[in-house]
Amino acid sequence: MADGLVWYVSYGSNMAAERLACYLEGGCPPGGSRRNPGARDTSPPLRSAPVDLPGTTYFAGRSPQWGGGVAFYDHAHPGRTAARAYLVTAAQLADIAAQEMYRLPADGDPIEELVLDRLEGGRHEAGPGHYETLVEVGARDGHPLLTFTAPHGADHVPHTRPSDAYLAVMAAGLREARGWTVEQAAAYLASLQPGLDPLPALTP
Repeated sequence: MADGLVWYVSYGSNMAAERLACYLEGGCPPGGSRRNPGARDTSPPLRSAPVDLPGTTYFAGRSPQWGGGVAFYDHAHPGRTAARAYLVTAAQLADIAAQEMYRLPADGDPIEELVLDRLEGGRHEAGPGHYETLVEVGARDGHPLLTFTAPHGADHVPHTRPSDAYLAVMAAGLREARGWTVEQAAAYLASLQPGLDPLPALTP
């Protein structure tokens, strides 16, 4: 893009602006256990907007930050994903992706150039890591909508329960972006995994 801007689409904890700020400005998110170094450009997103994506969100793995399963996105699996898009620079998107993989942001990150050239076929696997698969999920106002996820699909890994802290941050993001009540956010999160009851984690 001529102006270097892209939409970073979050479907997990980064839907909460306070959590995303830790990737841009640096810091440890509420309920987390690790400090993020921050991006090379610490400016806040220019805008944000709620978006609905085709495909499903699921919880898998175990996060060093949160201590439980974390959200991944499967574009090809039937379902609906509630997400939040942030208008950021390509460099900021590359730095967010680096920190998701517990790497330090650095000049010359190939992700930065990759997203500016658009993704061939709408998908690119930058590596085997949990958040090293980039997916272009559409466009908004002339800028691509980009997210990252794992290379595997929802049906190819065991699903794990997220921690209460992680669920609370996801719910905060859903409420910020969509104006949902606690109960609406809990109902959506519960729909992502059979047997998951997030409501006790979201209410005092």
